[in-house]
Parts: sequence; C-alpha cells; structure tokens
Amino acid sequence: MLSSSVHRVPKIVQLVQCRIHSSSRSFMDLKALLSSLNDFASLSFAESWDNVGLLVEPSPPHTVNTLFLTNDLTEEVMEEALRKKADLILSYHPPIFRPMKHITWNNWKERLVIRALENRVGIYSPHTAYDAAPQGVNNWLAKGLGACTSRPIHPSQAPSHPTDGTHRVEFTVNQAQNLDTLVSEVKRIGDISLTSFSARVDNEEQTRISLNCSQKALTQVVAFLSQNRQLYQKTEILSLEKPLLLHTGMGRLCTLEEPVSLATMIERIKRHLKLPHLRLALGVGRTLESKVEAVALCAGSGSSVLQGVQADLYLTGEMSHHDILDAASQGINVILCEHSNTERGFLSDLQDMLGTHLENKINIILSETDRDPLCVV
Repeated sequence: MLSSSVHRVPKIVQLVQCRIHSSSRSFMDLKALLSSLNDFASLSFAESWDNVGLLVEPSPPHTVNTLFLTNDLTEEVMEEALRKKADLILSYHPPIFRPMKHITWNNWKERLVIRALENRVGIYSPHTAYDAAPQGVNNWLAKGLGACTSRPIHPSQAPSHPTDGTHRVEFTVNQAQNLDTLVSEVKRIGDISLTSFSARVDNEEQTRISLNCSQKALTQVVAFLSQNRQLYQKTEILSLEKPLLLHTGMGRLCTLEEPVSLATMIERIKRHLKLPHLRLALGVGRTLESKVEAVALCAGSGSSVLQGVQADLYLTGEMSHHDILDAASQGINVILCEHSNTERGFLSDLQDMLGTHLENKINIILSETDRDPLCVV
C-alpha cells in the first residue's frame, strides 16, 4: 500500500503544477492590455470633445486578470465589479467627463474614483472611438435592420497626414532666376520638405518647386516668397487634408437589400434590442405600411449626426423635440429607443471579439446590473 501511494504522488504534484501554470497565464500587464485595446479600436477614432482612454490608474505595476464590461459605471455597477474581483473596468461611457476639482465622498462620480483607487481597479472608456470603429457600436446597431449595405455618415480621418506638413506650397522658377540660391534660402526656414521637377509653361522650360511645410513654417515661406513679386504671383498654397478612413466614422447610412414596411422594421429593431416598446414619430404622409429602404442611424444621441441626412427612417436613442419635428416635416420617420438601449447590446459582441483579440489571456465578464435609467411604466 505504501508503494502504491508513493507512485501516486508525482501525478498529484503534476496536476497541481498544471493548475498553477494555467492560472499564472490568466493575466495581462495593464500597459500591454491598453496597447491591445488600442489595436482593437484606436482611440484616435474618438471625437475631439470626448474623454477616452485610461481614466483611473492604480499605482504600477498593475496586472489584469478580470476585465469587466459595462455601458455605464454607476455606484451599483461598481459594487458588482468589486464583488467579481475586476482589475479593470471598461465603461463605454466615461464616468469622468468634466474636470474634477476635488475627490470627496460628497459626489457619486467622485466616490467611484475613490472606490476604484482603494481597491486597485482601473477604469477605461472608449466611448466615441467604439462608435466610429468598423466593428463598433453603430455597426452592431445596423445588424438589427436586416441585410443591408452601410457607410459612415461622417467618415473619420486618419490620425496623421500621409506626408510631412499640413500645407503644400508650389511655385515656378524660370531660367533667369538662380534656382540653387532660391532653394538654399527656402531650406533655411526649416520644418519643410522640398522637391523640384521640370515643367514647360508657354513653351518655356521652367522648374516647378513643391514643398510641404507645417502651419508655423508656412508663414515664413509666404513672407520669403512675397519678397519676389514675380515669384509670389505664381505661388499656389494647398491645405493638406488627412485621408478618410473607409468604414470608420460617426453614424451609419444603411440601404436595405429589400425594402420592408415600417411596421416590419419596428419589429426587427425591437427584437434586436430586446425591447417591448420604443417611441415612434411618423413622418408627414407616412403610415406603418410605408416602405423603408434607407435608414440613417446613430447609437446614443443622434441629433447632430443625423441632421440633414436623406433617409426613410432615423434610428437613435434620443433626439430633441424640435429635431424630431424637423425630420417628420420632411417625411422622415423617427424611432427612439432611449440612449443606452442602442448601445448596451453591443457589449455581448464586444466580449466575444475581445476574447479572440486578446487570445483569451484574461477573463472578460459583462455587468448584470447595468441598465438604462429610463423605463416605460
């Protein structure tokens, strides 16, 4: 019997070692996780007014075993996150938006910061970066419409220019002018890149100068060129735009493969958002049997994004009274589902996508207490 027990010990030790090894792989360093989250959807997609990224950071080093997903971080949701041993909370809406002048127990948002830091929990918010992302909130919302093609209503721009500088200055130099001296003088300005090529103008061989420069250098370039009246009269200044990003941007304009009645579309949206009720404003001259082919949508609050877009239906969480009247006067139907009801369902898709993107290195869980503050009674 003793011999038999001795033979079992290595198997038990091997099993314990296996469990320890498996557990040790189930975390990520916070910095590495933030980098991966940015690879998934760049924070550069976010609107300039937004407050996105890491909002609360425990003192480093900080490792993340459990990532907790919520649409809104309320005190009730915070307590749930702490019970479930979250190391990082991904709150779609930023709980810190306006600057805080103090961190006290008198305000619920300040209490969130205190509770997070006391328990070494980070808070991260992507908000409009996820609205704009190709695989983000608005694309998820469009899935409820049925088979359709979609494009962003307001496409995002790349975070930087593909070439150096923000402006391009072009001018022509004729053979009578000292090209080498001119180029040397321009290059002294600094913060520019310059190219030259031959061009024939009015049957005369000339040299075309093209230079890229920053906004700061542009003033100096113009001041230099204006000293030569003949040169300056042939100068063109172009503002360089950042290229648009395909499938990335605010809102979506969706064209259905097969038009359906408004009544059918209402049922599709209810089913997708798991809502028993929603709010409808019929466009002038429209009925529940009117056909819907083009849908303009924006998760959350869509007034500014949807305004002026030609469509049969506007779909969003909330709009102002007067914006609804404007849309209805143009024969556009409006469906409102309450702000976060058009966003929260995306988190289930996000849980799966992040699991794959992060190679299942950490636990990713959804809040069970997060909900829209409004309900129909």
